[in-house]
Amino acid sequence: MPKMPWHPASGTGIVTAENAKKVIRLARYGCTNRPFFHIVVMESFKEVRAPPIEQVGTFDEVVNERNEKLVSLNFERIQYWIANGAQMSKPVAELLGLSGFFPIHPRSYMLAWRNRQAADAEAAAAAAAAATAESAKQETEAKDS
Repeated sequence: MPKMPWHPASGTGIVTAENAKKVIRLARYGCTNRPFFHIVVMESFKEVRAPPIEQVGTFDEVVNERNEKLVSLNFERIQYWIANGAQMSKPVAELLGLSGFFPIHPRSYMLAWRNRQAADAEAAAAAAAAATAESAKQETEAKDS
């Protein structure tokens, strides 16, 4: 059965040749120990050192005084580039999932699960330490009386 010449936005996976080489990814800016990322559309070839075609957002991964990581996205331009066949890197797909543009990325679920496991283990260790301290306190009180 021949493939239909549908538009790439229809979800068929068919892309045109002029847009098949684009990727939406993070470009690192900022200083040492203070990263700041631009979300850009670039050529996907690593050997091509061309500047970004367009900046479609920013991401500041260092938390601010309110314990927030700041992200700004231009959803209209991202939708345009995706419709024209641009691919996405995994970190950008994760950010778009957390922003509600895409379904939540599985890596986000795994990170949340690991954080919950670590918090539960830390709480159990703290409870065990508190119980040990309480029993030691009771033993010293019993010896003193």
